[in-house]
Amino acid sequence: MEFLECKIFIMNNYTIKQLLNFWDNNFHFLIVEEREEVFYLTLNRSNKKNALHPQMQNEIAFCFDYVSQNNNIRLVIIQSTGDTFSAGADLKALSNNVEAHSSTIPEPNNKIILGNLFNNLYKPKLAIVEGNVYAGGCIIIAGCNYVISLKDITFTLPEVKRGIFPLQVMESLSSIIGIKKTIDWCIRGYKIDAAKANKWGLVDEICEKENIQISVNKWINDFSGNSQKAIEFGLKAYQEHFHQNSRHEKLEKLFREMIDNNHLSDDFN
Repeated sequence: MEFLECKIFIMNNYTIKQLLNFWDNNFHFLIVEEREEVFYLTLNRSNKKNALHPQMQNEIAFCFDYVSQNNNIRLVIIQSTGDTFSAGADLKALSNNVEAHSSTIPEPNNKIILGNLFNNLYKPKLAIVEGNVYAGGCIIIAGCNYVISLKDITFTLPEVKRGIFPLQVMESLSSIIGIKKTIDWCIRGYKIDAAKANKWGLVDEICEKENIQISVNKWINDFSGNSQKAIEFGLKAYQEHFHQNSRHEKLEKLFREMIDNNHLSDDFN
């Protein structure tokens, strides 16, 4: 493993010492693999529709810090197990009903905000969507530079039907599909199919299941001859010019206030 010598791209959620021991840790909510300059991150909580348990988000942060510091990794591929890509935030955990786990990932130095994690990782991220996406799962989709989806996949923002508003999702989606479409989707909470997501720019490619690996290989080949340093510098410049971490932080705080002030259905996840 070759770590970056400079600190331009450091995310600072974990120390270099912790990252050097990355592979000695046990991941409870993710399956992780590094192969041929690609880091594979698989959401692996299918029994809970890959809802984002707080420690699951810590595991993602740990992976992103590791990738950020590793010169050998050029691309991150994010996928999932089960028939749901992600149901978004684990609202039971946010209400202090936290599921026990065997993860040994250390506590981060900073509060983990999912939208900021994706904004601050200056390497290409590609999502392979083979399960339906709900609520905060769209933050992951919007946070990836490229999205490959099966044609029968749907994307839904159901939060308003449960008495809350998808604030961080709103922030993540607005720069991709536009503010008007984003607000309408958040207010009405409807479902869209992969074709509409593709038309809106949320999905880059729709393919059959048997052709996914062919599509992934094509994307990997497209990156292979390009300058890694130039890509990282460009993504960093884009983040600093168009996004502000403080927006996600403020909206995350407001989201938690909504959770605290509402009685949500026990079966949301």
